[in-house]
Amino acid sequence: MTHAALKSDTQEIVVDEVFPHAPELLWKTLTNGELMARWLMAPTGFAAVKGTHFTMQTTPGGAWDGVIHCQVLEAIPNEKLAYSWQGGHPDNAGYGAPLDSVVTWSLTKVDDGTRLRLVHAGFVSPKNDAAYKNMGEGWKKVVAKVGAMSGEANEGVRK
Repeated sequence: MTHAALKSDTQEIVVDEVFPHAPELLWKTLTNGELMARWLMAPTGFAAVKGTHFTMQTTPGGAWDGVIHCQVLEAIPNEKLAYSWQGGHPDNAGYGAPLDSVVTWSLTKVDDGTRLRLVHAGFVSPKNDAAYKNMGEGWKKVVAKVGAMSGEANEGVRK
């Protein structure tokens, strides 16, 4: 984790869902760049390989160009994917304020499918309060999309 993610004055977003899919299907949805573009944003340079640097583009705001800089910190196939998530600009308050955080996806096989747990850690209060609020709602939708897309992949396997 980054220094910011370890501070005690930080908050984290946690979304925990069980989907009726095998871990392999969820992993594919999480680590395929074309699929990632459908549930989050199109990554540039992404590979589920530790050390890989990649970027994503979101809506710019103020002095921030909207580029999110990431690096894969951990990639254990069908189990865990973690990457740094850094963006923002020091001149911005609210949207586009500097954010130095870590996104971790954990997949755990359960009787009725796979538990998918997202933890986005490192939101420093108060400077990241706007990001924490907006992304807290956004990640719930993202996790639901990952589950739905994995279900579509599963339907394709059954046919």
